[in-house]
Amino acid sequence: MSTTTSSPVSEPALSASAASSLAAPAPVAVVKHGPYEDAQALFSGSLFVGITMMMYAQAGLLTGSTAGLAFVLHYATGWSFGAIYFAINIPFYWFAWKYVGKEFTVKTFVSVALLSLITELGPRLIHIDYLHPAFAAIAGGLLMGTGVLFLARHKSSLGGATIVSLYVQDKWGIPAGKVQMAIDCAVVALALWVVPLERVLWSILAAVVMGIFLAVSHRPGRYHGK
Repeated sequence: MSTTTSSPVSEPALSASAASSLAAPAPVAVVKHGPYEDAQALFSGSLFVGITMMMYAQAGLLTGSTAGLAFVLHYATGWSFGAIYFAINIPFYWFAWKYVGKEFTVKTFVSVALLSLITELGPRLIHIDYLHPAFAAIAGGLLMGTGVLFLARHKSSLGGATIVSLYVQDKWGIPAGKVQMAIDCAVVALALWVVPLERVLWSILAAVVMGIFLAVSHRPGRYHGK
């Protein structure tokens, strides 16, 4: 009695071109931002951060970077926050022009000027009667993170540590949110001689909330718009 051995049916092998097309995803088309999109993002981002600054001022909180230094001087001297903030950022424009690029520097200058103007005019247009520091820290951290993200994706920033953090991310791949969080917490901690400890702790919470938001939402390679 003869036995027949049947070989298992094998699927046809993929051609080399088909296999490579499956292995390598199609390149993503990069869409360049237009002038209107840039203008909208710069204004919206500056407005979000401006609202955050007004919330922080109402709740007696601080933030990091040059804005934090401006808050410290504002609380200590009573000088205009917007004017101090604009002046402190002037040296960082040189760093941005040299290491980041001309377009980034010009857009950052515009964003800083817009934020200074918004913080000057804002209190005349909106007034908050009561604001708990916890709400200001959490909502403000998210609002500021969103505003900074808008600006970063349109090649802009609010100066200071944001310029440095974006440079570090592009240069060494360290997430900008982590760098920003470390710098902001250090600046806020320096304000202990001006602001009560409780307010400093709420301010650190705000910096952590914003840093986590940026670390999750602003990673290298995640956004392809230019």
